[in-house]
Amino acid sequence: MTEPDKIAQEKKYTGPAIDIAIRIGVIALLIVLCFQILRPFISLVIWGAILAIAFYPVCRRLRNVLGGRGKLAAAIITVVMLLGIILPSVRMVGSLVDGVKYINGRIQSSEMTMPPPPDGIEKWPFIGKSLKSEWYDASENLKATLIRFQPQVRAMSLRLLRSAMRTALGLLQFALSIIIAGIFMANAKGSGDMARDLFVRLAGERGADFADISAQTVRAVVKGLLGVAIIQSLLAGTGFVLAGVPGAGLWAFVCLFLAIIQIGILPVVIPVIIYMFSTASTLTAGLLTAWLIPVCLVDNILKPILLGRGAPVPMLVVFLGAIGGFLSMGFIGLFVGAVILSLGFKLLRVWLDELSRPDGQAANLNGISS
Repeated sequence: MTEPDKIAQEKKYTGPAIDIAIRIGVIALLIVLCFQILRPFISLVIWGAILAIAFYPVCRRLRNVLGGRGKLAAAIITVVMLLGIILPSVRMVGSLVDGVKYINGRIQSSEMTMPPPPDGIEKWPFIGKSLKSEWYDASENLKATLIRFQPQVRAMSLRLLRSAMRTALGLLQFALSIIIAGIFMANAKGSGDMARDLFVRLAGERGADFADISAQTVRAVVKGLLGVAIIQSLLAGTGFVLAGVPGAGLWAFVCLFLAIIQIGILPVVIPVIIYMFSTASTLTAGLLTAWLIPVCLVDNILKPILLGRGAPVPMLVVFLGAIGGFLSMGFIGLFVGAVILSLGFKLLRVWLDELSRPDGQAANLNGISS
């Protein structure tokens, strides 16, 4: 082969390769730029899409009642969600801030006291003696002890304040996500077709099945796990507010957190009841106890109704998703993380079941309700 022929041969192969490399580079650059632009809104859009998937069956039924006016149905649901979630949440944040101020004021005025350390605490390994000494000093003069630990107390106060601010920001993000969900529901056909086409593009001919499984998993987790947690924490928070529990919003938020990660609200309810019996009237404490006991048990009634035959994913997946989402995305990540990890786990299980089915039959949905 002559030298000109070799050069022509190299151009024949290197030219298209360079063109492909340039195209891939431009596409990659475009994707990176789009991601950078949309990054502040990713969690909002994801949670909005999750809410739209979860509430679309309700929107569809309302649309039929309204004579096919889908945009009006989506607007009504959006307004109801904003009023039903945001208003109590704003009240909770206000109570959270008031609770922090109340505790700080009680400490500054020396009204808050600590009981003496219990017997036998000095026998605890490693920390027993030092803990008993510090606890005894705090029970004698709490304000002096706090002054001695002023840097640590100041740092804790700043963390509480930042936490309250993050919670308020999370509620604003929650409201924006609800509006985004309303937009998705108002354009349900286009949004659903786009999502289905994306799954088909990524997963081939089974993409449509994966899209259906994803929608059913999202609805199951939102209704049966997150929905029950929100209902339970709102009911508990209502009881705290009516009974005059100090920092009711703070304890309601802790109830929400514990309910989402599937621990339950008893770790908050029991100390609150003990505190109310020791400080409030017997009637108030008794009424609060009579209210909180059914609230603690309501999840045992609602979860079987909303989840059908069983939870769509193990509780550990929900726990890790909620904790990881909260740490990475803040308040809204508490909800988004649980749904995303549950969805990823469910799709992984379906994919593994597919590998074990040589006949190509569809995998069982494991009791996910639509």
